[in-house]
Amino acid sequence: MSFGPFRYVFPGVERAYGPDIHVSRRSVSRSTSSHMDGEALAFVFVAELTSSSTRDDDLTDKVETYGRAGVPVHLLLDMQEEQATDLWTPSAKGYESRITRPFGEKPPIPAPLDCLLVTAGFQAP
Repeated sequence: MSFGPFRYVFPGVERAYGPDIHVSRRSVSRSTSSHMDGEALAFVFVAELTSSSTRDDDLTDKVETYGRAGVPVHLLLDMQEEQATDLWTPSAKGYESRITRPFGEKPPIPAPLDCLLVTAGFQAP
């Protein structure tokens, strides 16, 4: 049985973050805690869908935190600007590589996923 939503605590970061979509190690689903060590992420994929209340953190603090934690691919769906940003090549400053495309296009999601994201049906709330 799994419990959620999960909040991940990262070294050197005062806040805990709960990605909207993420891949985590199997042991996370066995925990009854809602706050998990950020290292519990499987380091494959994290995605955020912005809202007016979370947009600033989604575009800045979370990008830096997930990149510094080594998450290989971070997908950011900016619902207010109707665009998708793929971030990869994590580093001590966040991410070194990014590509942004408007909804309706098919931005590539790099390895380890290696696929295209179909955004044709995405739209601002």
